[in-house]
Amino acid sequence: MTAAERAPSAHPSAECPPKPAHRDGNVLRWLSAYAASMVGDSIYFLALGWAAAQVAGPAQVGLVMAVGAVPRALLMLGGGVVADRFGPRKVVIGSDAARCAVILAAAAVLWLATPGLWLLVVLALAFGVVDALFMPAVGALPPRITGPGELVRVQGFKAFVERFGRLAGPPIAGVALGVGGPETAFAAAGVLFAASLVLLVAVRIAPLPPDGRDAATAEPATPWRDLVDGLRYIRRHPVVGPLVVSGAISQLGIVPPLSVGLVLLGDERGWSPAGIGLILSAMAVGAGASTLGLAVAGRMPRAGAVTTVTLVVASVLIGVIGVMPTVPGAAAVALAAGLVSGVCGGVSATLIQVNTLPAYLGRVSSVMAFTYVGLAPLAFPLCGWATGVWGAGPVFLVGGAISMSAAFIGVFVRPVWRAELAGPGKGANAGSSGEPGRVADVRQ
Repeated sequence: MTAAERAPSAHPSAECPPKPAHRDGNVLRWLSAYAASMVGDSIYFLALGWAAAQVAGPAQVGLVMAVGAVPRALLMLGGGVVADRFGPRKVVIGSDAARCAVILAAAAVLWLATPGLWLLVVLALAFGVVDALFMPAVGALPPRITGPGELVRVQGFKAFVERFGRLAGPPIAGVALGVGGPETAFAAAGVLFAASLVLLVAVRIAPLPPDGRDAATAEPATPWRDLVDGLRYIRRHPVVGPLVVSGAISQLGIVPPLSVGLVLLGDERGWSPAGIGLILSAMAVGAGASTLGLAVAGRMPRAGAVTTVTLVVASVLIGVIGVMPTVPGAAAVALAAGLVSGVCGGVSATLIQVNTLPAYLGRVSSVMAFTYVGLAPLAFPLCGWATGVWGAGPVFLVGGAISMSAAFIGVFVRPVWRAELAGPGKGANAGSSGEPGRVADVRQ
């Protein structure tokens, strides 16, 4: 981390209330860059699978699609260390530039020749490595580009942009694949990454305030020590630690049924692929609507209690999906689950970021991302095995119960239950201590 980023410096919001996120040009540039990146991601993944299908069989296609997840999972925590050591802005710009170069190079190779499977494997590996740097860095940026009072709004917009990317990317990829094949789709993704890069260069971030350590007595910083320090910080923090653990448990309960169990549920009940797509789309629409609502409202009273209660409701609804006999019924429940889970996820992420010391934002973001891309997929084989033994319906019920168990953390950990967020236009967080601007330093 550079000396400039460690130097004492007030966030612009310290002198005057920050602009509302939807009127702040700096926030809008970041959101636009993130949107272009998310759409480019969706195009890339679909184009990669299509290109693999042209040169290999189903098993090899699955290998190509899965191989990128390995470096992403293995290196994600290290990506958080890199973001905190060198600054998230530098890392996010560098990784976005690398993604752009890799994808455009792949498009050029595909235009010039018919590649073997090896090229697609190399592409997937390279993209996974870069993603392990990009995801923690981009997750650490919101508290550095706006005041704490606007974080609920920014997190709502961020979650909405993620869902927009998942919905907008596949149709664009389909058109590009139809017009010119995988090379055209890769080129389209590369152009979007380039647009994202230009916007990210124009984003300004606040320098880090002092992190509270005595430079004369602090131990020499090494990447490994930084990683251990970050994990220790999460474990000991009265709000961040419990919320990170709760999120990981919830992901283990929800992601496998929705990723694997839903396909097997449709197969059991004779639902068409279009029906399964309708259920997933309904959940995405519900989550998008609720996150957009958070962005518009910009505040959430009793945020800790809201996170806990909505997690319980969302978990129940996930379990109910597995017992619905028809596609329309399952889609209606999925819509409700999306609405509730969007509020839960957005408020929880905001509470974590507001209560995290700036110097640890990259590492905390990397642990949160790791639970989704590295931990939850480990349960996919178990989910498939359990479905074969007991059926898909019970798997949804068990997944909902596992997710609901995470809510007990919020019920029994008082700092989480009582956690609050500053309202729009305020520059300080009424965090777990209940005093504006105070966040407990629990690194010792």
